Amino acid sequence: MKEQIEQLMRTAFEQNASDLHLTVGVPPVLRINGELSYHGEEALKPRDTEGMARALVSEPLWKMFEKRGELDFSHGIRGVSRFRINMYFQRSCVSLAIRTIPTEIPSLESIHMPKVLEDIASKPQGLILVTGPTGSGKSTTLASMIDYINRHHNRHIITLEDPIEYLHTHNKSIIDQREIGFDTQNFANGLRSSLRQDPDIILVGEMRDLETISTAITAAETGHLVFGTLHTTNAPATIDRIIDVFPASQQPQVRIQLAGVLGAVVSQRLFKTASGSGRRAATEILINNSAVKNLIRNEKIHQVPTVMQTNKAAGMHTLEMDVEALLNEGVISEEAAQPYIRNEGS
Repeated sequence: MKEQIEQLMRTAFEQNASDLHLTVGVPPVLRINGELSYHGEEALKPRDTEGMARALVSEPLWKMFEKRGELDFSHGIRGVSRFRINMYFQRSCVSLAIRTIPTEIPSLESIHMPKVLEDIASKPQGLILVTGPTGSGKSTTLASMIDYINRHHNRHIITLEDPIEYLHTHNKSIIDQREIGFDTQNFANGLRSSLRQDPDIILVGEMRDLETISTAITAAETGHLVFGTLHTTNAPATIDRIIDVFPASQQPQVRIQLAGVLGAVVSQRLFKTASGSGRRAATEILINNSAVKNLIRNEKIHQVPTVMQTNKAAGMHTLEMDVEALLNEGVISEEAAQPYIRNEGS
């Protein structure tokens, strides 16, 4: 069974599929350039998916999976690639969602990220948030930013990931990568203990709860550069999400803290290119300046988009502005861009 699933993973890698889905009742499914397509004609049976899942994990992990109903882990095939895997039960059968992780960490330039991300990555301290829906390329952007730091700056970087995706090697920086569930219990514990490990930079794979968010803000306040991700769709929603996690009585103080530590918010979406040959990220970038600080402190987050629109020279822009630029350049189609562009007449 291990041979069978690894062959499917090889196929996904060779066909440049971002994801491979194995679920009972249909053949294996590949996601290529955002589109789903069947691989083969033979539908998978319950014994197939369970056998393949069991082949990838140890007995203790399988018991943990049976208890929890889902499990995140990574798997590497020598000479091919690494894969991020989530296996879960659905209708009492095992399903697997497998994400292909590129073998090399792409540069910010190669993934067409704005030049300002290099400046953001070079900040000495603060909170940098990379946001977007699942599958929008957040992990890749963060890995590219960490790689940029690694190649240009002398830093001690600690990452907390669930699971570890891109493997970094020490260059100018020292990078310690910790996997949730293996190297540390959870994000909150890992983040708290990282403050005692003399870091310059901390990457928090996901800021899911009050304790993690609170500790991340404290870490940024105490002179660290903290990177984190959230599943929010734009910069204003990101600021609101951070504040709304806290009880109402704490929110005025959190506004003041966040206004002080926020470095930047990078929100992104992936769009299929007009040629159909790949996908391209559109971004929204907010850099915290005196105007943004005042808006955060005074609960005027709804005015943040205006600041982004009028500070293009400082590297800021809204998602709509970037989508329009990509459309005008012919990179993405009008059909893909339309939901993100407001019509003047409407």
